[in-house]
Amino acid sequence: MQIPLLDLKAQYKTCKDEILRAITDVCESQAFALGPAVRAFEENIASYCGCKYAIGVSSGTDALLLSLMALGVGPGDEVITTPFTFFASAGCIARLGATPVFADVDANSYNIDPDDIERKITDKTKVIMPVHLFGQVAAMKAIGETARQHGLSIVEDAAQAIGASQDGTKAGGFGDFGCFSFYPTKNLNAFGDGGLIVTSNKALAEKSKILRNHGQDPTYFYKVIGGNFRLDSIQAAVLDVKLKYVDSWNDKRRQNAAIYDEIFADSPVRTPKIEPGNVSIYHQYTIVAPRRDELQKFLSENEIGSAIFYPKPLHLQDCFISLGYKPGDLPIAEKLCEQVLSLPIYPELTVSQVEHAAKAVLKFYESN
Repeated sequence: MQIPLLDLKAQYKTCKDEILRAITDVCESQAFALGPAVRAFEENIASYCGCKYAIGVSSGTDALLLSLMALGVGPGDEVITTPFTFFASAGCIARLGATPVFADVDANSYNIDPDDIERKITDKTKVIMPVHLFGQVAAMKAIGETARQHGLSIVEDAAQAIGASQDGTKAGGFGDFGCFSFYPTKNLNAFGDGGLIVTSNKALAEKSKILRNHGQDPTYFYKVIGGNFRLDSIQAAVLDVKLKYVDSWNDKRRQNAAIYDEIFADSPVRTPKIEPGNVSIYHQYTIVAPRRDELQKFLSENEIGSAIFYPKPLHLQDCFISLGYKPGDLPIAEKLCEQVLSLPIYPELTVSQVEHAAKAVLKFYESN
């Protein structure tokens, strides 16, 4: 049985007609940049996230960059984040001339360790950037308390966590900014790049809208230097259609995860641990697997997709060599990079497909 890691065509079939109508409406209007479709999507997703304001932007990366710009992050500042994440989390910090400072992660949740955040704070620290990895919200109560005690801002990298929650608050609603990605592989996905920032701070929302459009306010008058971070109207229209389905899609991911959890009980692999109070959206179903690379090869030979997120932690990447980190500095993140493997979890999977993928993993360990 062939099982891909992700099948976007299967999702498209479920809402194709609605999407094509929405795209046609934008084409008929010829309002392609910051038009009515963008405003409608921003209003709907702000309500969904439980935040007062939403600002559509060009990508999840630009959402992070714009948030840091709005907070005035620049040379001489430090931003604490995790080394076990996609490059954009730290790359945006460095692009502004600030210094990414890496804190280790929790071995069970894979998210940034609040205690190590506390240890990494200096008089140069300006922002904490937790990442809600694989669809589970980081320990925001502890992180929020640390930020308040030290007068720091919080930018949530919620790129993988649309709809996830902790104690009833949705991802994006804990910090000064919440940042989302709508890259095609995400749980809520566009037909290309797209992103969003949410906030309940009116001043930050207004500043972000100005920075999103080159810093002009009014048109052709510039008090600040911004960028071209606009969300295309066609992408907004597609996302607004899919927003109606994202909760049901996330529910199906949780059902698939429960099947995996049951089958993997008492097996050599360690399943994702969802912390109390958290509702995960399982952007990825990521196991800790002994002999990970051999297992992945076995799955590939049996036509079962898998992926390694991430094979090398950010603090050991060549582009950050000047920061002076060395192997052993963040041991939990480093170990996870050697052991994690993500299995198919997308909502269109059938029960038999999930069971087949899980039993293939067990078969590897039984025969090896």
